[in-house]
Amino acid sequence: MADRSVIDTRSGYLEAVELIAAGTGPIAVDAERASGFRYSQRAYLIQVFRRGSGTFLFDPPAVGRFDELNTAIADEEWVLHAATQDLTCLREVGLDPSRIFDTELAARLLGMPRVGLGTVVEELLGVHLAKEHSAADWSTRPLPQPWLVYAALDVELLPDLRDAIAALLDEAGKTEIAQQEFASELTRELTVVRSEPWRRLSGIHSIRGLRNLAVARELWLSRDALARELDTAPGRLVPDS
Repeated sequence: MADRSVIDTRSGYLEAVELIAAGTGPIAVDAERASGFRYSQRAYLIQVFRRGSGTFLFDPPAVGRFDELNTAIADEEWVLHAATQDLTCLREVGLDPSRIFDTELAARLLGMPRVGLGTVVEELLGVHLAKEHSAADWSTRPLPQPWLVYAALDVELLPDLRDAIAALLDEAGKTEIAQQEFASELTRELTVVRSEPWRRLSGIHSIRGLRNLAVARELWLSRDALARELDTAPGRLVPDS
């Protein structure tokens, strides 16, 4: 299998935009974050695949904004798995689809008991998709080659998976409702602001007395402020317990 390379320059990105625009069919898109390692939920890798174009692995911190790519493909159908997990970080860099096909949501509508990408791909395409790098620290640089292979395969299988699921939706008479649900995902508020988030602190229910709760609150707020400043997951600075 050929080594995968990351596009981390503006010139390389602009060349890729032209190639992607010249392809055919829907555009498969995925993003990798560093949840559990970084405070922010920004994308540290964005993968794009389109038939006739190939696979492209972008380094968002290095590339910057993706407005040119968005303009080139905004009117096309984008294929994502669990779109609500990625739409926020994609929009942060200028990628905002107008039409999507969410393979995870579609699998739910079909009543599949397990809708993770690996499970659905194996059941419908007969391909085993290793997921051992899904929880990796994608802010790592350089990204290891096995991680890039994993990331590329995630999007390369999505168009075939989309076609297989679309056929099942048609057989079940659920194509129209699926399209309605996909459209709804694009208008849904994805960022949930929790009131008093410190109350979700692990072990909070064992703390007794208003004074002790006030101390816990101040400790949580101080840790959160420092974690935000350092862009480090709070639990990596000071564990809850």
